Amino acid sequence: IVPLFMATKSQEIYECICDEHVTEDNPYKLIKKADIIQDMKMRAAISDFHPVKQLVLDYPGEELLIAYDPDFKFGQNFFLCTTEEAKMEHLHPGGADAEGEDGAGEEGAEEEDNAVYVYKPPEAKEWVTQGSQVEVEDEIVVDTRDKIRFRASRVRKEFGAPIIFEDRDADTSAAEQGLAASCLACPSYADTNFTIKKAELDNAVQAVPELTDGSSQTDWKHPVTASVQYEPRIISEEEAKVAQQSEEFKQFIQASVPRFELALQQNTIMDVFFDDWTVLGEEDTNFGSKSDSHLKEYQSFTDLQYSKDKTVTCVDWHPQIKGVMAVACCERLTFDERIDNANKLLMSPSLILIWSFADPIHPQLLLEGPDDICCFKFCPTNPNIVAGGCINGQLVLWDITEYSEKLSSNRGNNSKASQKKAAMFGEEIQPETPTIRYCAVSAIENSHRNIISSVDWLPDHYELNRFGIPVENRLSECCQIMTCGTDGHVMVWDIRAPKAPANTKDQQIVFCCSFSADIQAEKSAPPRPFGVSQVFKHLDLSWKPLLKLSMAKTDSSGDYSPLKFSLAEKQGARDHGGKTDLFYLYAVLVFQFTTVPQPAGEKPETTGMSKVPSAKNQRPLECIATNYFLGSEDGEVIYASFKLEKDNETGKSNGITLPKPTWAVAPHDGPVNTLQRNPFFSDILLSVGGWTFAVWKEGVTSGAILQSACAPKLYTAGHWSTTRPAVFFLGTKDGNVEVWDLLDRTHEPLLVQNVTAAQVTQIVPWVVSKKQHLVAVSDNVGTLHILEIPWNLRHPASGEKQAVEGFFDREIQRIEYFDKKAVVRANERSKEMDKKKAQQAKVEEMTDDALMEEYKAEYDSYKQLEKKLLQQLGLIEEEKPEI
Repeated sequence: IVPLFMATKSQEIYECICDEHVTEDNPYKLIKKADIIQDMKMRAAISDFHPVKQLVLDYPGEELLIAYDPDFKFGQNFFLCTTEEAKMEHLHPGGADAEGEDGAGEEGAEEEDNAVYVYKPPEAKEWVTQGSQVEVEDEIVVDTRDKIRFRASRVRKEFGAPIIFEDRDADTSAAEQGLAASCLACPSYADTNFTIKKAELDNAVQAVPELTDGSSQTDWKHPVTASVQYEPRIISEEEAKVAQQSEEFKQFIQASVPRFELALQQNTIMDVFFDDWTVLGEEDTNFGSKSDSHLKEYQSFTDLQYSKDKTVTCVDWHPQIKGVMAVACCERLTFDERIDNANKLLMSPSLILIWSFADPIHPQLLLEGPDDICCFKFCPTNPNIVAGGCINGQLVLWDITEYSEKLSSNRGNNSKASQKKAAMFGEEIQPETPTIRYCAVSAIENSHRNIISSVDWLPDHYELNRFGIPVENRLSECCQIMTCGTDGHVMVWDIRAPKAPANTKDQQIVFCCSFSADIQAEKSAPPRPFGVSQVFKHLDLSWKPLLKLSMAKTDSSGDYSPLKFSLAEKQGARDHGGKTDLFYLYAVLVFQFTTVPQPAGEKPETTGMSKVPSAKNQRPLECIATNYFLGSEDGEVIYASFKLEKDNETGKSNGITLPKPTWAVAPHDGPVNTLQRNPFFSDILLSVGGWTFAVWKEGVTSGAILQSACAPKLYTAGHWSTTRPAVFFLGTKDGNVEVWDLLDRTHEPLLVQNVTAAQVTQIVPWVVSKKQHLVAVSDNVGTLHILEIPWNLRHPASGEKQAVEGFFDREIQRIEYFDKKAVVRANERSKEMDKKKAQQAKVEEMTDDALMEEYKAEYDSYKQLEKKLLQQLGLIEEEKPEI
């Protein structure tokens, strides 16, 4: 029997319309096989018999029987009998008995009417199995595990006290019974909204004795750690083949496939694992309330000409002007593609776009570089100076002093003067974006041999001399830049003139007093080419690094390929130099308040970097940390120092060498793209690379104090939160931003939100005000997304810093504990190995007779132990001594 769906058109063709030609009382209809084959030829796949085409063709008879199924017992409105036996069974349900009665003819009909029926009680017959016992055995619950034994104990004085259990209902009479009125009954009721007709129902009944459920409350004071281990059943390959070829296995598969198909269809229609409680009450939350827990889109920036379809390599917020940020864009090309398109790349400008919230459509400034810019940084003490690293290894400087007022204005290019301009035919005139050319670039022969991957300014409270020793920076101006590249070098650059006078107090005052005259001389000089500032003219194409450090590997030959570095000192620290000389303070005041009259309409330049005195002969700072962290291209985290030491191998007095890194660990399975210190704990670092991230503690040399498992997607960016010490942001390759909270959970992110369809390249948070915190997220298609951080992710809880500090301390103690255990286990293993070796050597030295005596002594001790055990079990009697 095969279920068959017949549409209205097919019912009209075969004259089997429901409730007209076929009914519940007369559901059968015989259809000629030739008519069905002709219909399948005429209507092809449209015919309702097309799904059972092969069954119709293989049918041996001339007529096929179809039956009307009004209750959809077989799943459709009709079913088809595909064999002669099924056809005869439905047409003649009585079988042979019915045929015999028909042969009796009309003579038996009259006798049947006059017959008197007498009740005969049924007689017990021998039960003949038809295969149902298999189903019964499958439904029987069989205990396959040992019974669990429980022991209940009570006070000795209560022994023998009567115990009465009774059943009760949680109803209104509970108060009358003296029970708690909080008991609420939940009786079942028929829901009129749902009427589901059951086609089939499998039900099982098991006769069990009547039981009464009772409960008792026990004060459990001694918890016991228990475990259960299940051993899998293992069969051989031959047994598996025999089982797969058995008839029972085939029947099981045939019976299970429809159920699995139904389950898969239900899973496709609806999500059975969806938790409705998680989305309960989402509509009640208001925008910007404390219940918000997701990042909200605040603004986005992209330029169709300069940044579209390019990779955003670096993002930096302006240190002083709110709402202004800079973005560096680079072509998405491989090395071979760059060689093939070298002529095209030479004609396209390499730019840094400076955006402002005042105009989200047009960039405010364009900083042009000699090649694609991979990283850049605003000067912390003078944001008008920007340092950037190129893909060809050169270091570049820009001076945007003339356009500082343009950035700080409210509307930038949309000023009234620009609005007065009118086009000839009334079309809209786009505002002109100034393009600023670089004012200094390092010499190519003295630069990095490969891409500059990270650049940063040294803090203003110290500077480095050519031996890597930190010395005092009394004028508090950032004048040195540190860079690292994949060529295996870390370089320190000085933006001051290479030949500065001797660093004496009198000459410093001369510098401070004569700086105004230099500004006046520059104003009276001829026009500058391309509008480029001449402040750093002494560095252009002749700039050399002050200090060049090579990162040699600690365990093998070759060099590391650093991508990121992190210094221990922070910008703005003032507690390293001790007492400051009043003479130098006077020099600084003279430097700041010396002014010279300027011509009308001209503005003096404020930068004085070229006149900052050299670090030579200044007082060294012993309290400045010279160690720093590095992240390499191979996923390694390196701890090194930039302080040069005396070469003990050569023995020369002037032999200076750079020591190798202190230690190096490879926790990541990809290049390290983020290496940043926690803003609240300077000795805690976050490293992100490959599919993992790690948290480090400076001083712990055994490894990371926290390392994540491999993520489903590649991590491409990361950054600590600026207001919460336990929160940090991670960007993934599929465009998601993950928010992690170490105090909440460490195995999964607190929030995962999709920001872009492309790969996230940079994440940089920024505090605009106390009530507004933003985070900049860039991707590799040239778009900068500005997101607003919700209240719960920017507002720290009370005592959060102490809690995070305690968390880090516990992790450090855990690592120290495991290190100690590892040492103890190693010592135990070594002792066991020594003991085994000693025993083996002793056995080799012994003769055969000595070995036999030792084996006999061991056997005698075993027999005595066995005899003692049998006596304790009562299996043998103890030998009584003879009197």
